[in-house]
Amino acid sequence: MSALPGNAVPGIQVPTVSEWLCTHVPGARSPFTFDVIAGGHSNLTYRVTAADGTRSVLRRPPLGHVLASAHDMGREFRIISGLQSSAVPVAPALGYCDDLAVNDSPFYVMGFVDGHVLRDRDTAAAVLTPAARRTASESLVDTMAAIHAVDLQAVGLDQLGKHEGYIARQLKRWYGQWNQQKTRNLPAVDLVHDALSRRIPEQGPATIVHGDYRLDNCMVDVDGHVVAVLDWEICTLGDPLADLGLLQVYWTGPNDPASAWNGSATTAPGFMERAELAQRYAEVSGRDLTHLAFYVSFAYWKLACILEGVYARYLGGALGVRDAAELEPFKLQVDAAAASALQQLEALP
Repeated sequence: MSALPGNAVPGIQVPTVSEWLCTHVPGARSPFTFDVIAGGHSNLTYRVTAADGTRSVLRRPPLGHVLASAHDMGREFRIISGLQSSAVPVAPALGYCDDLAVNDSPFYVMGFVDGHVLRDRDTAAAVLTPAARRTASESLVDTMAAIHAVDLQAVGLDQLGKHEGYIARQLKRWYGQWNQQKTRNLPAVDLVHDALSRRIPEQGPATIVHGDYRLDNCMVDVDGHVVAVLDWEICTLGDPLADLGLLQVYWTGPNDPASAWNGSATTAPGFMERAELAQRYAEVSGRDLTHLAFYVSFAYWKLACILEGVYARYLGGALGVRDAAELEPFKLQVDAAAASALQQLEALP
């Protein structure tokens, strides 16, 4: 969806936002053009082009959102602002607005980063050479290790969340979501929840946990290097191995068995396999991966809970009236994620 004529830009009050940009973003010159980059149930992202061609990016909550805590713009801006001085590549933090008179919802502005988001195999194959895909695999892991190595106090993020008990809190939260939204009984979800709850590994010192770390939540250059990590909306503090477990679920290398997640970008030749990602993370971070199967099981289980919520909303008409057979793939994806979670339990030490 592109910018509409005049003031008709969904989610943007052009006159007041333009005035704010001119006042609070150094060098910003009106008039501005706003184009939607990404939208949906998550936060809305716009490319902002100034009169002189300078580009920036504006993020705001989804239209009609109810829970401000689920789309906390100030928190996101705080995270990327804190990471400016770290080894983690993030977009430049330019400004934050919490004055609802400006745009009805809080928003923040960051610098535009030139790069590629790889969401499917065709794009990955077109943008990156096989050698660059190998580099992207390595850079993705190295960047995750850099996130987990950030000095929390030095960047002012040591109070971002609770330090201890991350997995226990996550199990409680998502099991509650499952029981509120489930469309049928799925014994694997209950079995995995109970088994994981009994076997939570010792966490160790808390680090930043991105919470949704995968290739298409990063931007890469044509050589495959990660130039910006995106989508910090569910970032918190906790157990870093949760990010690695989730990446194992989101990632399917050229020779890996298919995952319950449908992403295909990393199946192109040249990308590393899951086991290679884990090995590189262990080497770069120095962390013990003895309990990796636990975190992979947890990631599959969490994915099942999340996808069931999506499936339930679709059954309830979130996409309009749909035939049950049309929604069957969503149900099957939940089933597959739960089954994978149960299978990973067998690999626990």
